Amino acid sequence: MTFQDLKLSSALLSQLEKNQFASPTPIQEQAITPILEGKDVMGIAKTGSGKTLAYVLPLLDRLQNKRSENREIQALVMVPTRELAVQVSETIILFSKALKNPLITMAVYGGVSINPQMMKMNTVDILVATPGRLLELIEKNAVKIAKTKILVLDEADKMLSAGFQAEMDLIFNRLPTQKQTLLFSATLCNQVTEIKENLLQNPVVIDVQVPEEDLSNIKQLGYRVTEEKKGVLLRHLIEKHEMQQVLIFCSSTYQVEHVNDKLNTNGITSKAIHGKKAQGTRQSHLNEFKDADSEVRCLVTTDLLSRGIDIEFLPYVINYELPRSPKDYIHRIGRTGRAENPGTVISLVTPDEAHHMRVIQKKTKMKVWMEDLPEWNS
Repeated sequence: MTFQDLKLSSALLSQLEKNQFASPTPIQEQAITPILEGKDVMGIAKTGSGKTLAYVLPLLDRLQNKRSENREIQALVMVPTRELAVQVSETIILFSKALKNPLITMAVYGGVSINPQMMKMNTVDILVATPGRLLELIEKNAVKIAKTKILVLDEADKMLSAGFQAEMDLIFNRLPTQKQTLLFSATLCNQVTEIKENLLQNPVVIDVQVPEEDLSNIKQLGYRVTEEKKGVLLRHLIEKHEMQQVLIFCSSTYQVEHVNDKLNTNGITSKAIHGKKAQGTRQSHLNEFKDADSEVRCLVTTDLLSRGIDIEFLPYVINYELPRSPKDYIHRIGRTGRAENPGTVISLVTPDEAHHMRVIQKKTKMKVWMEDLPEWNS
């Protein structure tokens, strides 16, 4: 199947071709047509499945001749994190600019001043928002959702697990009964099922399970190393393999800063992202890392970036420290090997972490090839 088969507008098809989207993913194949037809859709799809475009393309197609007035937004996209809000809005803007009259899109989230966001809200057509900040804006009458035509809940399970249930319920009560609702979630928990039953009208249900073989293009390696030699090994691997873009995961903000400082001190340009950094700084560092022309080779982070962030063609992920759970391990390695591109994941495993590494392999049913320190160390 091609995107042309899905009956999208010629402007969107041209933009897809321009950005080298050759063919739709399974979730896109199954979701775009019913969304274009105005039906409610529930999609069970994991990060990396292409779910963002699955709703962005038909949403833009349906709204391209409509405009917002007096702070009454046309479409509301709710997401769990600031990073995902920025990423989704960037995707919408990328494809909206191909339309004859581009739709005005804005991302709003906490951690930054609310006043500049309020001042820009008057002519917004599509609002991408985290629940907490959205509720603040509604209560300040900065945005009106009583006439919203399309509601999208992206990563609904994560919004619920993050404790946004109360905010979401208050927001739902402000929305019109007659609207199109699109719900996307990686898992189908009881709370997500309840939202489906309360909000969606005769929805088309799409369950896209990413098969294990989708990870077969990810090479997984592990090195047995003592804690004191981790830093030296990390720098050796980066230089030996001439890594120009590598995402490095640590388990604490302290370790993120420590590893980042050591890399820069040793001539490897690196940036750090974690929850204690200002949102503007985090986004700036992420943009630098994603820029192919940037000198930034490494991005050191916590599990903050293990979900919902798409770094195109990322070739390497290194676990400087193992994640706390097998589920987090899968989220981390899913940053590479996307869209059928090859990827390599390297875990640095101390004797104290050896048992945990075996547990991760058992629970995920994945094989990580363990090796001793390279010859340079002897």
